[in-house]
Amino acid sequence: MHIFYTPNITSDEYLLNEQESKHASKVLRLKTGDEVLLIDGKGTKYVAVISGNAGKRTMVRVQSKESYENRSNHYLHIAIAPTKNMDRLEWFLEKATEIGVDEITPLLCHNSERKVIKEDRLERVVLAAMKQSVKAYKPKLNSLTKFSDFVKSAGLDGKFIAHCYDQEKTPLKTACLNSAASLVMIGPEGDFSLEEVALAEANGFQAVELGKERLRTETAGVVACHTVNLMTD
Repeated sequence: MHIFYTPNITSDEYLLNEQESKHASKVLRLKTGDEVLLIDGKGTKYVAVISGNAGKRTMVRVQSKESYENRSNHYLHIAIAPTKNMDRLEWFLEKATEIGVDEITPLLCHNSERKVIKEDRLERVVLAAMKQSVKAYKPKLNSLTKFSDFVKSAGLDGKFIAHCYDQEKTPLKTACLNSAASLVMIGPEGDFSLEEVALAEANGFQAVELGKERLRTETAGVVACHTVNLMTD
């Protein structure tokens, strides 16, 4: 069944936006009476049928709906420095959405090689991954945020920073068990600076390790996401 994103659906009749309408009519060539699945990204899925057109937009009529509780009792927020190669960041966003993540914040760090991101493009990556994996919830994607501002305002009870420095660290798989929410920070290709690590720890972040191997930024993000999901399922 073909899937469409309907974030503002409030009634049994709904007009798909122009982009989704074009995909339905021009790419998929759906006709009146064809059944589709709608996802609002807020926890509800709708079975609907194509009921007609209004100009360039496709009308759908809801036949049934099902609401889902959040994916788990554990809230997961990954804050990650954008990679120099945007394809790698997009890969992370896709895989994290598939695995399960509630919130993602791109971090601007001292060693960041990329200081600008195209938020609209990244939103489309997250949306496509949500639809592909038939998720009821769409992760929240925040704007690029300066590291120092982020660590001073972070409010979750389980706050972790993953880095490669040789110091005492707790395995994330153990640390994430002690709270109902986890915020994991992943640094850029050159890692967090020592000053950033110190600032994070001064603001209540606990140093964690993701394993014994040195990982690329995007790989570390996926490992962190998978680890928290596996341990808190």
